[in-house]
Amino acid sequence: TLPVTVNEMVYHTANVMRASSHCMVVADMPFMSHATPEQALLTAGRLMKEGGAHMVKIEGGAPQLDTVHHLTARAVPVCGHLGLMPQSIHQLGAYKVQGRGEHQAERILKDAVGLQDAGAQMLVLECVPSLLAAEITRALDIPVIGIGAGVDVDGQVLVLYDMLGITGGDTPKFVRDFLAGAGSVPAALTAYVEAVRGKSFPAKEHTFS
Repeated sequence: TLPVTVNEMVYHTANVMRASSHCMVVADMPFMSHATPEQALLTAGRLMKEGGAHMVKIEGGAPQLDTVHHLTARAVPVCGHLGLMPQSIHQLGAYKVQGRGEHQAERILKDAVGLQDAGAQMLVLECVPSLLAAEITRALDIPVIGIGAGVDVDGQVLVLYDMLGITGGDTPKFVRDFLAGAGSVPAALTAYVEAVRGKSFPAKEHTFS
């Protein structure tokens, strides 16, 4: 997550867009590509104009509110990202659940409301307790997409290689191998969609308390 460049994100986003006819494509803003609102606008402009993205995603809460407002006021759709933020891994110290303590949970909720007020149109919540994710989802009018955030959100996302069980090594608690027993990648993807829609995934064993 940290080494990827804007040029690489533009290239890969453009490739996704060429293969996509009906999906909303959200491009991540790379680490240090949005240090100021002005820099963020230039980065977002490239991801949308050259890459073709429909929306850009920015990690962070209160420190990013001015940037989010700067973008959304200029017709750039923004998705926020709270909880475990991979670009902040050196600050967080480890890939671990966020928001378990009362103070941390209150801060994440406040940041979520702040992002919505700044104009964000969607929010990703990663690796937070399911009860906190549910509270945030109820508090917001925008869609909340969870990854390791329990079932009581508006939608789910998983890394494709994790979903197909081909990442290798230890996998996060919130991951389920949908390729096992599916017979093919398309069948595995269909099983994932059906499990999310039917709310059988994420199950209790994939959820943090």
